[in-house]
Amino acid sequence: MTLFDKLDKHELKDLLVKCWMTHDGAWFYNAVKEYGIDAANKLNKGAIKNLSVFEMQRVRKALGMENTKITTFEQLKKFIDDGFSILKGDFMKFEYTFPENNCMHWEMDKCFAFEGMKMIGVKQGYECGVVYRVCCWLDALGIKYELKPKINECLLYSQEKCVGDIFVKLDG
Repeated sequence: MTLFDKLDKHELKDLLVKCWMTHDGAWFYNAVKEYGIDAANKLNKGAIKNLSVFEMQRVRKALGMENTKITTFEQLKKFIDDGFSILKGDFMKFEYTFPENNCMHWEMDKCFAFEGMKMIGVKQGYECGVVYRVCCWLDALGIKYELKPKINECLLYSQEKCVGDIFVKLDG
């Protein structure tokens, strides 16, 4: 029996997400060492923007929604919940809610990405990739939105709390 056969779905997801995020962190660390924080941020955001298109195509296909346009907030909430059910690891300590129609609220008291940036000594210059990724998902889905607050740097660094809202422009 192989390890694949021994692990349950939750253990397998946790292992794969941790390995993938470790690769992401190692990539960012090496980009910082080689090119500096500004270039690493730019490269990271470029990679996230490219990746999000493929992630959304794959999640849509897994949900049988390849040809379905998300037009209502209820559809979007279910899509986000389904997406995070496979793309979010347990170690990613953030919460999101839908407190009102067309609003997704997030809060992070502790962020895995920010903790990684502190470990490599670049917390001051890090530009958030976590919320940026969710915004890129919306872009890939063709959903217009407004982000409040606008994020230029890590909110945990600049404001000591990462909290905000994404207001989407959908009918239902």
